[in-house]
Amino acid sequence: MSNASQQQFKRVWFITGASRGLGALIAQAALDDGNAVVAAGRNAAAIVERFGESPALLPVALDVTNEAQAKAAVDAAVAKFGRIDVLVNNAGFGLLAAVEESSDADVRRMYDTNVFGLLNVTRAVLPVMRAQRSGHVVNMSSIGGYRSGAGFGVYCSTKFAVEGITEALHAELQPLGIHATVVEPGYFRTDFLDASSLVVGKEIIDDYDASSGNVRRFAVGMNHNQPGDPDKLATALIALADAPTPPLRLPLGTDTLKAIAEKNAYVAAETANWQALSASTDFAS
Repeated sequence: MSNASQQQFKRVWFITGASRGLGALIAQAALDDGNAVVAAGRNAAAIVERFGESPALLPVALDVTNEAQAKAAVDAAVAKFGRIDVLVNNAGFGLLAAVEESSDADVRRMYDTNVFGLLNVTRAVLPVMRAQRSGHVVNMSSIGGYRSGAGFGVYCSTKFAVEGITEALHAELQPLGIHATVVEPGYFRTDFLDASSLVVGKEIIDDYDASSGNVRRFAVGMNHNQPGDPDKLATALIALADAPTPPLRLPLGTDTLKAIAEKNAYVAAETANWQALSASTDFAS
């Protein structure tokens, strides 16, 4: 593609998990904003069916757990559009179970997608952004990436990993002119609590009925009644990409803001209560 053709687009976005849910809404918002979009998903045909054909759209088949596919998708993006300006690592799924109820197979599969898959795509895209000396890595975390809770402990641990990776990326990439942001949505009215996005542990241990069991029941009632508007989330990501100095963390939703405030207050109080013992472990000066 000629340089003149590349310049017709505001930015080039690379979005994983773009065939449905938040990924598809973010892709549509980016297209509507005058951007080119590389829409990546396991089923490229579903992407074409949803968005149709457009010079601004490149559907690519991508299983994020496949490192070779990630590199091939990035090569295809650069071949068509010449650059990648915004990476949105959105692909992922949840696991609803107490920690002890979480099977090894479910845990490993979730880590393969939510953590190792994110790393596969990020490592494939960063050489392009480093060569440009510009870009923005946007990693989708969760309200559970800032504070964990019963029933979602192992899922939250994957998002804690995403938070830690993004904090390091923020420090490593900033001198190169590249931004890194972790986005922390609360409960948004998507299909996240459906079987298509959420694995529910098969083993149920009665001793956890009052903790993770309550969360299982809560999830059934919350499904498709979440307070967050997913279209507004997609619009917020456009504003994030437009920001000259984007934040390291972007919480989205009043439920996330409340959870962050409550955890910060809890940590501050507990740290104060245990300060003497915490400080007692240094060598005597």
